[in-house]
Amino acid sequence: MEPRQVKTAADARAIVEQRNLSHVKVGVFDIDGILRGKYMGREKFLSALEKGFGFCDVVLGWDSNDQLYDNVKFTGWHTAYPDANVRVLPSTCRALPLEGDMLMFLGEFEGRAEECCPRGVLRRVIRRAGDLGFSVRAAAEFEFFVFDETPQSVRAKGYRDLKTITPGFFGYSVLRSSVHAEFYRDLMKLGEEMDFPLEGLHTETGPGVLEAAIVHSEAVEAADRAALFKTFCKVLAERRGWMATFMAKWSKDWPGQSGHLHISLTDKKGKSAFFDEKAPHHMSDTMRWFVGGQQKLMPELLAMIACTVNSYTRLIPGFWAPTDATWGVENRTCALRVIPGSAKSQRVEYRIAAADINPYIALACAIGSGLWGIENKVEPDAAIDGNAYEKKFPKSRALPRTLFEAAERLEASKAARSLFGDAFVEHYAATRKWEEREFRKAITDWELARYFEII
Repeated sequence: MEPRQVKTAADARAIVEQRNLSHVKVGVFDIDGILRGKYMGREKFLSALEKGFGFCDVVLGWDSNDQLYDNVKFTGWHTAYPDANVRVLPSTCRALPLEGDMLMFLGEFEGRAEECCPRGVLRRVIRRAGDLGFSVRAAAEFEFFVFDETPQSVRAKGYRDLKTITPGFFGYSVLRSSVHAEFYRDLMKLGEEMDFPLEGLHTETGPGVLEAAIVHSEAVEAADRAALFKTFCKVLAERRGWMATFMAKWSKDWPGQSGHLHISLTDKKGKSAFFDEKAPHHMSDTMRWFVGGQQKLMPELLAMIACTVNSYTRLIPGFWAPTDATWGVENRTCALRVIPGSAKSQRVEYRIAAADINPYIALACAIGSGLWGIENKVEPDAAIDGNAYEKKFPKSRALPRTLFEAAERLEASKAARSLFGDAFVEHYAATRKWEEREFRKAITDWELARYFEII
């Protein structure tokens, strides 16, 4: 049996027994999109297939640096960090080709923890789509910089003067991709073997920057693929003495790194809900309302997309990242890009997202806001022609400028609470406020250079 054939608990048991594995790897993605997991003994895993397993709920109660949140209700010292139950998801079975015959399974929190679980939030949004008569397909594409550095060397250098694997501007360079063909080949092969297949992989403009487009799939699977790609792209790089970063922007000298999301809906008959051959740009009413909802809610849901302090350094004019909630047809200066085509290819690209997204939460936001638009028949503004950076927009379309502001907007959003639940909104907004407060403790190089002597 191959990992992709695993659909049920019985299948999972069979493949583990066929491979005579003593252990398997299990994991869940946390609030920041980090894969937290462990090796689990065979008998324990087989039991967990039926009953689930306990996983300390601290993984939903600490930040990306394992620092405990002091402002969340769900878990903390006041609850003594108990175990939360995790269900094993047999259909997420993946080969781990870098570890021989080892297999990995993803999990999803159950019970009260499910309200805050990123994968659970997305799954609830997809259920909402189903109730409206739609199925959702999605795909992510990521830009990421690759460095000839190690976790030890970047720390020794204080993250300064880092050496990228290649210098200069070489967008779509066959020269660069051929010189490092082994890495490209290994990453594409890993994607096929781990079921996050890449439909495109190329250099972007800048030193050592690549872009990967993942093949589209059902939306929850698309989030699995995106989150696993980010994790194991970094694993692959570090195994060869390199490092990959998915920060929104790692240097003031280079553009930020995108994490664009492509989304389409189909109806109960399996036909595109976005395509209308007779409508302008082939946009059906459903697609127009979907875009209208995305545009309307983008300012109040932005924290779910721009999820780190660093995210907001990317959202400035002229750096291929939008600064207002705008949309256009084949317009890459807008936050939402409608891509007209055939019934199979008609879709919307959610371009506000950066590479630092948690794919589950970002897709929940992008899809949920669109469904809200359909439910309320929200009409978008007129499509933007030309350079959106040079135009002025109403205050209602302005995006928050800081993570703290975005978190407060999210917390106050009635639409967000309706779409994602009070528990998730309150928990997630609190985690983003924590992130901003942690940043406020830092003394930056800019402050030292500006104030140290002169003030």
